[in-house]
Amino acid sequence: MSKLKVAIIFGGKSTEHEISILSTKSILKQIDQAKYDLSLIKIDLDGNWFLLPSLNVDDANMTPVVLTRGDNGANILDTSNGQITDQIEIAFPVLHGTFGEDGTIQGLLKMCNVAFVGCGVFASSACMDKDFTKRLLRDAGIAIAPYITFTSPNQFSYDEVKGKLGGPLFVKPASLGSSVGVRKVDNKEDFEAAILNGFKYDIKVIVEPSIVGREIECAVMGNENPKASLPGEVVANTEFYSFQSKYVNKDGANIQIPVNLLGHQIQLIRKTAVQAFQALGCEGLARVDFFFTKDGTAMINEINTIPGFTNISMFPKMWEATGIAYPELLDLLIALALERFEKEENLITISPESL
Repeated sequence: MSKLKVAIIFGGKSTEHEISILSTKSILKQIDQAKYDLSLIKIDLDGNWFLLPSLNVDDANMTPVVLTRGDNGANILDTSNGQITDQIEIAFPVLHGTFGEDGTIQGLLKMCNVAFVGCGVFASSACMDKDFTKRLLRDAGIAIAPYITFTSPNQFSYDEVKGKLGGPLFVKPASLGSSVGVRKVDNKEDFEAAILNGFKYDIKVIVEPSIVGREIECAVMGNENPKASLPGEVVANTEFYSFQSKYVNKDGANIQIPVNLLGHQIQLIRKTAVQAFQALGCEGLARVDFFFTKDGTAMINEINTIPGFTNISMFPKMWEATGIAYPELLDLLIALALERFEKEENLITISPESL
């Protein structure tokens, strides 16, 4: 039986470009290459696409390519000569952040007629935008932190925001991950600087109060019947779980998997994670991040539709603690992608009168 042709797409025009490379290196170490005919497509920081000649993510001898629609998947087209070099049956986007986790690459892959790992267009876009994530969760009756959205830097004053939310405050670009651009503030001067900084990264900024609670994360996987992993806890050794704490400072946080909570509390987190996953229309995978407060409230902070896959990332480690090893996890994610693609292939997308 021939191997399934899988293209891992990584890099990206994103502030999380380097994290994508680390995640891809870990996936290549863990994926069962006896099952898959793998190819690597790298998107550089300018948004250009390249096919690598090997499975070495650092290989500099790259071919400029684009994806085009094929009969049974997507064609990889060499833009230097206009020739089709290969065809892929499934894409595995490992693109954290902008242009990878926000629905844009998902829409392109759908147009190219290829199955892909992870959430679809809407869920990816909705989960990327923290403002819309909160609106949908609130409508579903799921606990969220109070917040205010800025669409321009001077929309609200510091006194107005503090009067509604209290303090200290967290200022965040609405559609970035890995704590990029996030600042904790407790005075007018720092607040105004943080708002301006947030608008360097995004056209919308949200402000939240500092929530006193444990930072709990839970992995979810599935399509119609998603399941949640055992949750884990992030205990930051810095003021908050910043980009430096996650990826640069190895002593920036302690990770506890599984989390030290009572049985009914763990079940509450797992149940709420699945509810949030479904409320946002997620499929395939997501990591749901919580604040677990002293009164037992599981309050959702955010949902990541392409979480980290590095050797220290929470998503694969939580599934490992639940009984699913990293290689098996990758097999399941690919199978879920094919399952959804086959289901969508049976949908009518043209006028019935033309049939």
